[in-house]
Amino acid sequence: MEIITIILIVVGLLVLWVIVTFNGLVRLRNRAKEAWADIDVQLKRRYDLIPNLIETVKGYAAHEKEVFEKVTEARSRAIGAQSPKEKGEAENALSNTLKTLFAVAENYPELKASENFLELQRELRDTEDKVQAARRFYNANVRDLSIKIEIFPANIVATLFKFKKMELFELTEAIEREAPKVRF
Repeated sequence: MEIITIILIVVGLLVLWVIVTFNGLVRLRNRAKEAWADIDVQLKRRYDLIPNLIETVKGYAAHEKEVFEKVTEARSRAIGAQSPKEKGEAENALSNTLKTLFAVAENYPELKASENFLELQRELRDTEDKVQAARRFYNANVRDLSIKIEIFPANIVATLFKFKKMELFELTEAIEREAPKVRF
């Protein structure tokens, strides 16, 4: 009778450990998904600002059609990107085209003095800061999930229930350091 009791206690503890580990993995995965949603919210805000920015610059620099087309095209690619890797690449391209747009704006003193342009510039800078914070939060959650999936003995539960690592959202270091700095 004692052996059966000991076996039941061990099996009970094992089942309890599996449940706790599974719930921890689910919690980490959901935090990472929530963090990705935060990035999407900030990127959507950024995407919504860009057409207003283009229209404001167009009013002063209508002959810069090629720059406007490149920014619009990069914005469309960024909106359509799905995975964190695709988003990172698309965001890098969009940041580069925005730099070109701001370089064009440098040639128009009236534009640099426009209250509308200055407000859009402030909003874009604020959004860039929020994207960076959301990216750090997402990557921290993905890192925690990856660690939990890899460490023993939690990796047994992760494998059993098919938990997968998630991709980090990375921007190239050069772009990150120079993320649309708008100087006026």
